[in-house]
Amino acid sequence: MEHHGFYKSHFSEREGMAVSAVALQDHIIHSHQLQDLSLADPFKSRSRNIRNIYKPVNKEMTKAVVDTGLRKKSTRHKNKDAEREYVLDPNPPHLTLAQKLGLVEPPSLPLTAEEWAKIKQRSVQHGDSIQPCAICREEFALQPQVLLSCSHVFHKACLKAFEKFTGKKSCPMCRKKQYQTRVIHDGARLYKIKCAIRIQASWRGYIVRKWYKNLRKTVPPKDIQLRKQFFEEKVQQISNRLLSSYDINLDDFFSEIDSTIAASRDVFQQVEGKEILVSENDWEKIQMQALRQEIVDCPICIMPLSSTSHPASVLSGNSNQFSRQAVLLSCSHLFHHTCLQAFEEFSLGVRHICPLCRSYYQKKVLKC
Repeated sequence: MEHHGFYKSHFSEREGMAVSAVALQDHIIHSHQLQDLSLADPFKSRSRNIRNIYKPVNKEMTKAVVDTGLRKKSTRHKNKDAEREYVLDPNPPHLTLAQKLGLVEPPSLPLTAEEWAKIKQRSVQHGDSIQPCAICREEFALQPQVLLSCSHVFHKACLKAFEKFTGKKSCPMCRKKQYQTRVIHDGARLYKIKCAIRIQASWRGYIVRKWYKNLRKTVPPKDIQLRKQFFEEKVQQISNRLLSSYDINLDDFFSEIDSTIAASRDVFQQVEGKEILVSENDWEKIQMQALRQEIVDCPICIMPLSSTSHPASVLSGNSNQFSRQAVLLSCSHLFHHTCLQAFEEFSLGVRHICPLCRSYYQKKVLKC
């Protein structure tokens, strides 16, 4: 009986040690996330995945969905969901056999809202959201970020890649294991504030520069050279504005200037007593000008210059019926030759003047 009790106790101790060893081995495998080597069926998950991959699809049950854009999509709920904070692992993980037997310390219970608030306050005091991510060394911007239970903050994608690379769940900063994660949006909020500040600064700078340019246009500077340049630009602007406000035909303007200069030259020459002979080309121009005036009667005797009562017949010399000849003055006026001679006899001056325009003249007798 004594030997039987001894063997029984010995076997129970060995069984307990074997169970403890298996439990510790299973815990170590779970901690390293090696699911294919766990005590569960290693081919179970693989077969399940294979079944899902090679499962035939019934084409009759599938329907094509076309988005026409006519339905109004509400963005309020999306904005609220995008700014909502939540815990990524709200349920505690399943206890391993070693944790159930008390061989390994079990994971901590899920944190309450008050505990998360204290952890977030500690992270804000350290300025973790202001600083770049410790893994990728870039700003958080609008990318999702996670807050660990150890008050450290990382990009969600960076933490996921770090866990996948290391094969274990430990904080990249303090190496705390079995941490809890919570999605926050402090980095996105700070990034929006920073962008708003930059936009306001650029807009205010534009307003100030525009105001300063208008001020420089109206108020002259105190420096002598700049002041001189300021008034030169003002005068140039005024002259350009005056020129643009008038519609001037340059050809007519220059021709009028030439005719005015020629008339002035004739007047000065007449005053000086110099007589300039009129050329044949000038007599033709004067004759055309007299033709345009349509002079029919002699201004002295008020009698017709020609029987046809047309100035063209007088200027062409076809007035054969009259014994009195017509005379053309250099001022383009027509008279009877006898009438003009009588007028010249009664004039007192040395040089004769036209009875109509009172200008000195040269005369040409039109041939009959």
